[in-house]
Order: sequence, then C-alpha cells, then structure tokens
Amino acid sequence: MRVLVTGTAGFIGFHVARRLLREGHEVTGIDGMVPYYDVALKHARHAMLREFAQFTCHEFMLEDTQAIAAAFEQSQPELVIHLAAQAGVRHSIENPGSYISANIVGTYNILEQVRQHRPGHVMLASTSSVYGANREIPFVESQRCDHPLSLYAATKKATEELGHSYSHIWDIPFTAFRFFTVYGPWGRPDMALFRFTANTLAGKPIDVYNNGIMERDFTYIDDLVEAICLLMVRPPLRPGEPDPGASPVAPYRVINIGNSQPVSLMAFIAAIEKALGRPCIRNYMPMQPGDVLRTWADCTALRQLTGFCPATSVQDGVDAFVAWYRDYYGPFPTT
Repeated sequence: MRVLVTGTAGFIGFHVARRLLREGHEVTGIDGMVPYYDVALKHARHAMLREFAQFTCHEFMLEDTQAIAAAFEQSQPELVIHLAAQAGVRHSIENPGSYISANIVGTYNILEQVRQHRPGHVMLASTSSVYGANREIPFVESQRCDHPLSLYAATKKATEELGHSYSHIWDIPFTAFRFFTVYGPWGRPDMALFRFTANTLAGKPIDVYNNGIMERDFTYIDDLVEAICLLMVRPPLRPGEPDPGASPVAPYRVINIGNSQPVSLMAFIAAIEKALGRPCIRNYMPMQPGDVLRTWADCTALRQLTGFCPATSVQDGVDAFVAWYRDYYGPFPTT
C-alpha cells in the first residue's frame, strides 16, 4: 500500500515505518525534527529509513499546512498512520503551548487532508494517559476519560475527539490506539529506561519518583508494531462494531495496546540493573504533577480483533534495549 506516516524520525514512527518498508509498502514519512531531545538520534533513524528505495522523506512541522497538502497530493496515501506528537507528561507543564500547536493544530491539519484525499483507513496514536483519574483497573476502552491529569493527556484526548468527528461526518474509517509505556531499542532519551541506563553507566543517580511506589504496563516496541500492522488491515467499517471502543455512530474505534501486566517501578529498575550488571544509585523523589500511580491495559478487544496480544517480558525488552544502547553509543564496562 501507499502509506503516509507522521513522526518517522521518532521512536515509534521509525519502527512502524521500517516494518512497513521491509514488507514492501511505499512509505511517505513526515517529521518536524523538533529538538525536544537529541536531534542526532532522529537523523540517524531517518538515515536508516532512507536506505529503502520506496521511502520518501519530508522534514517539516505539521503546522505547515501548505507542506502537508503537498505531501498528501504527491503520495496519495491509501493509509495514514498519524504518530507525530509532542510527547511527555512533565514537559507539558513547562511548555504547554507546544502541545496545543503540535498535537491539536497539527492533528487538525492532517485531518483536513484526510477529508480531502479519503484514504481507506486513518490510524492515530493516543496514550494510556487519557485514562487520567480513573480508578477502575484494568483500563477498558469503554471507560469515560473525562479527568486528564496532564495537559499532554488532555491534548491527546482532544485528538481522539477530533478524529471521531471527522470519522462521523465524512464516513472515514478511523482507529485511535492507546499506547501503554512503550520502550525498546531506539527509544526516547526522556523516557525512564534511557535515562536510568545512561545515568547508571555514568555513575550518576537516577530519580525515582513517589519513592518507587508506581506501576506501569510496559509494552515492548516490536509488540506494539505487530499490533499496529495487524490493525491496519482491520479498519472499523461501520458504526457499532462489537468491541468496547467502537463508536455507535461512526466507523471509529479506540483500542488499547499494552502488555496487560503492570510492573512495579522497582522491578523495572531491577531489570535494568541485571541487564547492565551494576546497581542503580537511587535518588528518591516525591510524586510528580501529572503522573498516575498505575496503568494496566485490558487488551481483550485487541486479542479479539487480531488474535494477538503483547507478551514480551520486561527483562527481555530491557536486555534488548541495553544491547542496542551498547551498540549505538559504544562499549562500556560491565563492572
């Protein structure tokens, strides 16, 4: 297929695009190369994708309406996978305007092109953060998400609602997937696994928030990509499909993608220590604004739709990340 993927220089977008290219699809990639973290890592990801002849690369911001229109006109996508976003819960407190601009305005611009070009399926990355103050776990797609705890979560929930309105008015098949703490090789430097690994190897302490009393449903990147690839050929074709995230009035669904197995932060740190062969120096900190204590995905709908559910263990996933880190940044002592 002809696939347009936003965020191809980002962690998840890179992995999705590479999988599609390996399977022979024609991929048009868009990324704004925002310096939220080391842009050299983004350039390295795009360089790998450029090795595929069927990859076309565009580097511009999603707020650039003319550039987006030109990319859609040139690529005529049959499938759109919108992964680009300003991520990070804590950064949204420091720089809220970037989230409004990138996540809401940028998504609106993508949807306007979708309305005009009418691809067969549109897929949007959302986040488990939209569950916010919900206390009933595991999180199920049918739960209301009315109490976000961060501006990041609020903007991602807004993109879900924008997608639903476009799906309803223009009858566009639309899937919004809610990711649960994705990690793995080529990950983001602002994420805990990357920071904990880098600091421990440098002999620096790691900040452990809420004294380590937190749990996350960690999802390995290869499992996430597999779920996306299985879902991309299963668009919701009519309203009211029999799954908890389906809309009653539009060909639209939200769906969880997670490991369905919460892991404590202390167990996650122990997995990092085992992979590195050295202890982490812990600096215990209070709970950060915008954080949630626990995430846990109910992936019944994903399993029913695709026959697949992520299952990579945290230790296996962390080992893979550390192996990549050693290869990318060079060897480091094990003692």
